[in-house]
Amino acid sequence: MDTLLWIVIIAAVVVAGLYYLRQRGVTSARSLQDAQAEARRWVERLGGQVYSLDTGDDPAARQALSDAAERFTAAGSQVDQARSVQQYRLAQQTAYEGLYYVRAARTSLGLDPGPELPPIPGQQQAGAVTEDRQVSVEGHDYEASPQPGARTQHYYPGGMVAGRPVPRGWYSEPWWKPALVAGAWGVGTYLVASSLFGGMAGIGWDGGYDAGYDAGMDANDAGADGGDYGGDAGGGDYGGDAGGGDFGGGGDFGGGADFGGGGDFGGF
Repeated sequence: MDTLLWIVIIAAVVVAGLYYLRQRGVTSARSLQDAQAEARRWVERLGGQVYSLDTGDDPAARQALSDAAERFTAAGSQVDQARSVQQYRLAQQTAYEGLYYVRAARTSLGLDPGPELPPIPGQQQAGAVTEDRQVSVEGHDYEASPQPGARTQHYYPGGMVAGRPVPRGWYSEPWWKPALVAGAWGVGTYLVASSLFGGMAGIGWDGGYDAGYDAGMDANDAGADGGDYGGDAGGGDYGGDAGGGDFGGGGDFGGGADFGGGGDFGGF
């Protein structure tokens, strides 16, 4: 009798385990399908906005829409290659970025930008440009402004680039792109950011650019004295680890935010 009871118990456990695994597989497959459908929906919405908006002869709007088109292409590629829920969410995030550029283009054209979008990772920490600023770095002029203009035609929605904040606003040129491509900030990019945003109200981690820049200079001087530019005494990275490093700390643009298909961007 005891043997039979144990056989029944073991069989029940096996059946329960198999049922759990099956249900888990069904749930996982459903989650993947939902994430795929949600990402595709936003990518398609971005495509609709890109192809329907006429920028006319407005150079700032035309540039913003061109950036939106790049995000549309990238998001579509990400969806096609995605094999996990997280990868689909990253594609959805790229589509959100594109829709921010569409909003910027509409703003430059004097149109209603449409409903607000959920923030992208690092956007709130990075802050926004709050005043017109013009600086010269190594003989080259750079400008930043809260609004599009004849000399500020490049929009950025704000966020973390290679671990450091780039505020939302309009710029004379996309000076942050080298860091975006390389995944690290070079000396020139660092100097531009330090000059543009030092002391500007509304920037995340206010004063971080100045402090990081000054510390980076000190690190460089120490490295030069030791015969190794930015070497052992300098901490290795100009304005980097020894220099107080990260402007604004640990954000990761592209990190794991789940927008879950928040606001509806349609209805323009």
